[in-house]
Amino acid sequence: MRRASLGLLTIGAFARASRLSPKALRLYDELGLLRPVSVDPRSGYRFYAPEQLERARLVAWLRRLGMPLARIRRVCELDGPAAADEIADYWREAEVRSREKLASFLMNHLSRKDEPMSPLTIRYAVRTDRGLVREENQDVAYAGPNLLAVADGFGGATASAAAIDALKPLDDTVPAGDLLNALSDAVERAGTAVRELGEHVGTTLTALVRSGSRLALVHIGDSRVYLLRDGRFFQITQDHTLVQSMIDDGRLTAEEALSHPQRSLLVKALHSDGSAEPDLELRDAQPGDRYLLCSDGLYTALEPAALREVMTDVADPGEAVRELVDLANSRGGPDNIACVVADVA
Repeated sequence: MRRASLGLLTIGAFARASRLSPKALRLYDELGLLRPVSVDPRSGYRFYAPEQLERARLVAWLRRLGMPLARIRRVCELDGPAAADEIADYWREAEVRSREKLASFLMNHLSRKDEPMSPLTIRYAVRTDRGLVREENQDVAYAGPNLLAVADGFGGATASAAAIDALKPLDDTVPAGDLLNALSDAVERAGTAVRELGEHVGTTLTALVRSGSRLALVHIGDSRVYLLRDGRFFQITQDHTLVQSMIDDGRLTAEEALSHPQRSLLVKALHSDGSAEPDLELRDAQPGDRYLLCSDGLYTALEPAALREVMTDVADPGEAVRELVDLANSRGGPDNIACVVADVA
């Protein structure tokens, strides 16, 4: 009460005023981006000054632009004109990257939309697990003849389930000429479904949609897709995380990222503000390909060599997903797990 009389705001009041969640405020404190002016030594409760609201609201708006936290810190350290220039530079770069990805997707789609459909089929298996530490499972996975998807929710399992439910109509056969519209509608449904759940909930979403011999990839967050092709095992998605943005900027190595304390901090996901757009990509499917879609509960527990060994040595997809989950749990099972293994024939 004494602190309240001095005009400081509790973390709850500051969160409501700044439109940042208490969880986000705690993370920004750990990152040195937005420090409280006072912390109760006994309870650890954080208190903020009203004068910090301007910076907090700036952080919230920059997050809506999709700006990585490391770059937001840089903006906050600059004076007004320099900060404006930095935001303008980021927006130009982001717009170019976004347009390049969309243009590439459109060119691939339109140049081949009238190609004859190839009779490829997919054998698949799916498994989710709570792990050994979490009290509930917020990971959801789905596999069907034309749709493979995983989602890792936060704030409750409803967001991940809602996002995947929105994609399930894509499991019906999607003609190549309708693929782009079908994807656009599904992504919009997924975003709307998550936003309707309210604030402080969200999910990653990573999915492959088959149309003939092509696979359309939809990806946002840090769930992953790996591909085993001709003996090579490699990741085909890029994590939308703080540490990945630091790697891309050359300020962190991949090895350093493995032990970084904020390695799971997302910079893009489906959540209430609705500002982040998923990555879209069109890929050729080849007979003999094997895909692994998984949440971070799998790949953080198992190094790439272990994933590759199971994907290479265990022929049956059902046995492969069981082996992967059991192996992750044998390493401590620190998080929920969702995985799909799919073979193209």
